[in-house]
Amino acid sequence: MIVVTGATGHLGRLVVDELLRRGVPAAELAVVVRTPAKAAGLAELGIDVRAGDYTEPANLAAAFAGAERLLFVSATGPNSERVTSHRSVVEAAATAGVGSIAYTSIADADKNPIELADVHRDTEAAIVASGLPYTLLRNNWYFENYTATLAGAVERGGIVGAAGNGRLAAASRADFAAAAAVVLTEAGHEGKVYELTGDSAWTMAELAATAAAHSGTPVAYTDLPAEQYAAVLADVGLPPYMVDLLVDADLKIAEGALADVTDDLRTLIGRPTTTLADAVADALS
Repeated sequence: MIVVTGATGHLGRLVVDELLRRGVPAAELAVVVRTPAKAAGLAELGIDVRAGDYTEPANLAAAFAGAERLLFVSATGPNSERVTSHRSVVEAAATAGVGSIAYTSIADADKNPIELADVHRDTEAAIVASGLPYTLLRNNWYFENYTATLAGAVERGGIVGAAGNGRLAAASRADFAAAAAVVLTEAGHEGKVYELTGDSAWTMAELAATAAAHSGTPVAYTDLPAEQYAAVLADVGLPPYMVDLLVDADLKIAEGALADVTDDLRTLIGRPTTTLADAVADALS
């Protein structure tokens, strides 16, 4: 039995779709979600939908029962809350006796200066200490972090941020989901730490230029001081903790925190990763 957490989220659902595409029978899949009603479509496919909330650890061990392989998709929220809930997930996985656990971490988690990396370092340490066989999937940024709002940016004629000339070795969620599916369905990945990146790194200015070339509309990247970028994010309604994390991430990206490129992702999925041009075209089509 393969068990996937967060299966109603963007990444988790793509992993489930990829597992089915790879021929895993629905009867051999289970998903753990906070709101089972939102996974009704998966239940209709014959997938076992189980209720499980990272913040309610008492129920998690039962939700993980029978898992030969568990994909632990990291949570969202303030770091302090995530540390607590992530430890609960690991403890529940150990209690349930899962066969192995794969965790969606962050690029270079052991040394990444981005504040978001703190919770991933803590979670990785908890997983290792649990004694469970594990695979660490250290994902770089998702293209979708930017392309989800790219159409609006093109209409406005500009993208703003505080990442300077820092480069991002991003890939698409579909790329990362495909890698997770490989790890969950093939042997030989236990004890491995994969640094998963796109095949090339790009700057925010290059993102803007690519959007302009595709749309035929002038699009510029404007680099802002941290305080001004924070005000922009707050104005669009992001909660304070998210504003702080995103500003910090951009400042660390400017220093090279997500610039390293590896071939781990393309090797796992057996194909080139999504290009910047293709990601932009998909977003603006």
